[in-house]
Amino acid sequence: MKTYDAVVIGAGPAGLGAAVEIAKAGGTTLLIDENERPGGQLFKQIHKFFGSKEHYAGTRGYEIGQMLLREAEEARVDIRLNTRVWGIFPDRTVVATDDNRSFSCRGRTIILATGASENALSFPGSTLPGVMTAGAAQTVANLYHVLPGKRILMVGSGNVGVIVAYQLLQAGARIEAVIDVTDQVTGYEVHARKIKRAGVPVLLRTTIKEAWGDKEVEGAILHRVDDHFKPIPGTEWRIQADTICLAVGLTPRLELAAISGCASAYNPVLGGMLPLHTTTMQTLQEGIFVAGDLAGIEEASTALDEGRVAGLQAALDLGLGETDTLEDLLRQGQERLTSLRQGPFGEHRQRAKECIWQLASERNHRPASTIINDGGKERKA
Repeated sequence: MKTYDAVVIGAGPAGLGAAVEIAKAGGTTLLIDENERPGGQLFKQIHKFFGSKEHYAGTRGYEIGQMLLREAEEARVDIRLNTRVWGIFPDRTVVATDDNRSFSCRGRTIILATGASENALSFPGSTLPGVMTAGAAQTVANLYHVLPGKRILMVGSGNVGVIVAYQLLQAGARIEAVIDVTDQVTGYEVHARKIKRAGVPVLLRTTIKEAWGDKEVEGAILHRVDDHFKPIPGTEWRIQADTICLAVGLTPRLELAAISGCASAYNPVLGGMLPLHTTTMQTLQEGIFVAGDLAGIEEASTALDEGRVAGLQAALDLGLGETDTLEDLLRQGQERLTSLRQGPFGEHRQRAKECIWQLASERNHRPASTIINDGGKERKA
């Protein structure tokens, strides 16, 4: 059984960032992903990123993915695709399977960057053909160049909802409306303005009651909601659509972290249950780090920097590279993360992360069987 300095699970921006930093420091690195190609969500993101030069401002997501892949190849990261990890044991043995066989390897360090899954929404007609997640629609349109529908209703006005709506509009679809149960658009205004300028109706305090259609979606019944998100009787109306896209949030994919024994906590701002971790992305399991959406739902730029921070700290722990250089790069990565969590959308995430860091610090002094939730209460595992 081969031993690597690091086994990184998940080849999205967080996993690629971590793998590159460890490999550049001289560590042997295996990067595993269950998909056909590395890069995660980046290759579906055809829009330009914004922010600072350090965060690839003005560069499209798929171009960032290409740059990261070149970095990984130049650093000689061993990348295995179409490979699913199904076991992680206490000695950090990783068991995985590809299309032909199962194999095992060991990591002196393991970095989990397993990402997130899209949330579903249940309503009458939600199983009709034509109801899909926004991520599925984005995959079909941007990777396979197939329009998922001609008349689309987008449920959810977060970044995923407004970005995918605009991309489908660019691809030739008609966006009948973007609706949200809250009283304000929850995505960045820079993205929301694009669909507003294109004349797309953005309907707030509005949700879907049911989808209708014979053998596939033909439309939806919408209704208004009150301050408590309860339906307001008599406000129903029909809207025609052949596709309903659900952009109603993401949930960290916790499974591998859980079987690794990582203590977790619930934080609604960051997407739900996620592993407790420190400011340098270390979990409370020795030698196991997390990064990206698994460590809390944020943006692709944040995921990348969290991956780099995890990789740099892992390299330091392994005694790789030059300590002064790695510590300086680690400090820069943490400063970039702080800058990403500024402003009205970032500050609440910064506070949520601080809560997780504090819980992780407290948890180090508690019995191993204790799990702490975001309310500070304890329950035995």
